[in-house]
Amino acid sequence: MEYSILADSFEKMESTRKRLELTQMLVELFEKTPQEVISKIVYLIQGKLRPDFEGIELGVAEKLAIRAVSKSSGIAMKKIEDEYTKGGDLGHAAAVILEQKTQTTFLVENITVERVYETLFKIAKLEGSRSQDMKIKYISSLLNDANPLEASFILKILLGTLRLGIAENTVMDALAIAYSGNKENRKLLQNAYNVSSDLGKVAETIALEGIQGIEKFKVNLFNPIRPMLADRVKSEKEVIEKMGEEFAIEYKLDGERVQLHIEGDKIELFSRSLEKISSYYPDIIEKIPKMIKAEDAIMEAEIVAINENTGAFLPFQELMHRRRKYKIEKAVSEYPITVNFFDLLYCNGKDCTDLNYIERRKKLENIVQENEFAKFIPMTLAKNENEIEEFFENSINAGSEGLMLKMLDKPYQAGSRGSHWLKLKREYRNELGDSLDLVVVGGFFGKGRRTGSYGTLLLSTYDENTDTFPSICKVGTGFTDESLDQLYQILNPKTTIKKNPRINSEMDADVWFEPELVIEIVASEITLSPIHKVARDEIRKDTGLALRFPKFTGKIRVEKMAEDASTDDEVISLYKGQNKAAHDKNLI
Repeated sequence: MEYSILADSFEKMESTRKRLELTQMLVELFEKTPQEVISKIVYLIQGKLRPDFEGIELGVAEKLAIRAVSKSSGIAMKKIEDEYTKGGDLGHAAAVILEQKTQTTFLVENITVERVYETLFKIAKLEGSRSQDMKIKYISSLLNDANPLEASFILKILLGTLRLGIAENTVMDALAIAYSGNKENRKLLQNAYNVSSDLGKVAETIALEGIQGIEKFKVNLFNPIRPMLADRVKSEKEVIEKMGEEFAIEYKLDGERVQLHIEGDKIELFSRSLEKISSYYPDIIEKIPKMIKAEDAIMEAEIVAINENTGAFLPFQELMHRRRKYKIEKAVSEYPITVNFFDLLYCNGKDCTDLNYIERRKKLENIVQENEFAKFIPMTLAKNENEIEEFFENSINAGSEGLMLKMLDKPYQAGSRGSHWLKLKREYRNELGDSLDLVVVGGFFGKGRRTGSYGTLLLSTYDENTDTFPSICKVGTGFTDESLDQLYQILNPKTTIKKNPRINSEMDADVWFEPELVIEIVASEITLSPIHKVARDEIRKDTGLALRFPKFTGKIRVEKMAEDASTDDEVISLYKGQNKAAHDKNLI
């Protein structure tokens, strides 16, 4: 398949922010795509080469890319850098430069998607002393045969700056239409994606085998399952209303949620966002397989940092010291952990996600040999508010964040958020329910001591119905110099030339970011807003909801994807709850 077809499609996609238009463009692209190439197309649309859990990264720096453009074009690096500085987009700069390219070869061949993909894959795999020179060689060989538009998108993929604004749901909508003629089949693709976490594989399967192939998807070892998520509640009464007669209660620990895949002595760990994180926890790799009484298993657990002297749980930030690329042995020594199991998804060759909660918990307790390192998250059954209250207090006294509440007779619903699981945190119990996990979508340059950094951030929730990120507030308080510097380092690579089409905001930020980073915010209350877009028209016409006096808690939720952030529905629930609380108080 000629790469020009893909480049032309990318150009069209960059010109719109409308989801329906993007979906139709994808459908047209997929209909032109040979079956054997579809997985590569889907990965490239996402700006990647393989699913996230395989950990394949291109790792090409701007300087190296500029050297490759210079080698291919015969134009000095300084001129390329000046063009890049002027526009802020190296892909666009390369296109401009290559328009001026002097003829260096007489034999130019059309490049294909297959060639581009395979070359990028080779680049990603390069290591060692000569790897930089080889990367330049591979990149320039592509650029030699590419037209300016093709070159622009090759570089954007290489640099991780491809900003099409296409969400996974949009890709699945388009695949369902293109290969089955029915958008409703998206649900089946969603199920397949939930158990495989590999959208390229889903695309290839529906292209080659149709819906029948999609229906055959099953849980496999070392392919992480997209985690089941919980709705939040803010009172014991609300729990009773949603849970029914009897339900399970677990401690909600302030740690890192992980999925453990074990087969014999082999073990891999995946984060909540499906990143492979085994290297951060060599103590788990060494110890846990010896404690599992099963041939194979997929389990979920919460890793929590502890005070080695007292056994007390430590805050999530302490655990994040494990996320070092170097000196991991020192981090293991300085930040000891416990592994706290709470669910079983696969065991002895059988999928356990169809089993109800109680059955999964019993099987889990049968295969894990508990000790000081590996434990079960404390759990009990409850029927009324008093029992919830008592267990809640016990959990807080033990150093946890609150409670998880789970229906007894429900299966594990991979990739879904709903009322089968609920979470009740201590900050949700006040009138305002003011703790929210929000997505950083924009930034405003700081002044004074914040010059050279972002002084204020624009934040959004996640709207599940529209797959967008509506704005909810600006936040400029709660930041230390250290946290501002840390956020700047994280956010700077995520800057975009224009606003991602999934960001819904009337405010015009100084800088836009890809909606990826999640941070925790507290606020005094939730108010009506004529500016912000959360729950627009839901409470009052032409009005949304916003946070009053928002403040950063210091928690950067690196373990969460943007789609795991607080939702519009949660904010609406909290808004109504605070108003009811205020009303009830006035009656006293």
